[in-house]
Amino acid sequence: MNSSEPSIEQIKESMRATWMAGDFGVVAKIISKDAEAFVTRLGIDPGSRVLDVATGTGNVAVPLARSGCVVTGVDIAPNLLEQARERAKAEGLTVTFDEGDAEKLPYPDASFDAVVTMFGAMFAPQPEQVASELARVLRPGGLLGMANWKPESFTGAMSGVSAKHVAPPPGVTPPLLWGDDATVRKRLAEGFTEIETRVIPIDFNLPVNPAGVVQFFREHFGPTKVAFSRLDEARQAAFAADFEVLWASANIAPDPSKQTLIRNEYLEVRAVRK
Repeated sequence: MNSSEPSIEQIKESMRATWMAGDFGVVAKIISKDAEAFVTRLGIDPGSRVLDVATGTGNVAVPLARSGCVVTGVDIAPNLLEQARERAKAEGLTVTFDEGDAEKLPYPDASFDAVVTMFGAMFAPQPEQVASELARVLRPGGLLGMANWKPESFTGAMSGVSAKHVAPPPGVTPPLLWGDDATVRKRLAEGFTEIETRVIPIDFNLPVNPAGVVQFFREHFGPTKVAFSRLDEARQAAFAADFEVLWASANIAPDPSKQTLIRNEYLEVRAVRK
């Protein structure tokens, strides 16, 4: 590592602060139905012990518990875990939510029948370590289910605009590579078999125009909020303008002055622990 580059500990502390910024729970509601559909497609049997890695506010953990699974959710951001606990409590569900690192999961080997992660573990900075941990805590024959943004998706375009204005941390592998079929297969090859992938469409549907969407993400989405905070006023204006152009150019809403509707997609991954 170059002496000018941040240490892995510094990178992780920055990531924790980033995901704690804003209010991710508000953002997560946009795709809550898609999380439920992801859980349904996985078809995990009731009574199974399931770990949701980078659970956030419980978008996947809550419907898993609702389906009868014995669920544990783990995340680096304690404020998101508090929201997840409140969601589970409101539905009368029992879910264990722990603070922890996807690269060093706080569970014994072979603790779970299934491990899932939706737009979560992909953001940990050391993907090979993530793959190793996902395998370690799964029992042999257990199911891994992942939902990872594709590099070619609208989320990939968002990432590109952000990187143009605020450089990503040096030495960190791009998270969107988890959405590349060949890369996923290579990362999972040591610990998993029967690796299957497919592209799943997902919509971003917000009841505001593209300018309103930019403001929404600036206020509520931690990575966007933190990125803007690192810029002076003029550079914030330039970033906002580029962001608005991106959302406007992809908007297919019938009335783009009142709604923003974006077609997005992700790579769904299923694999079996060797």
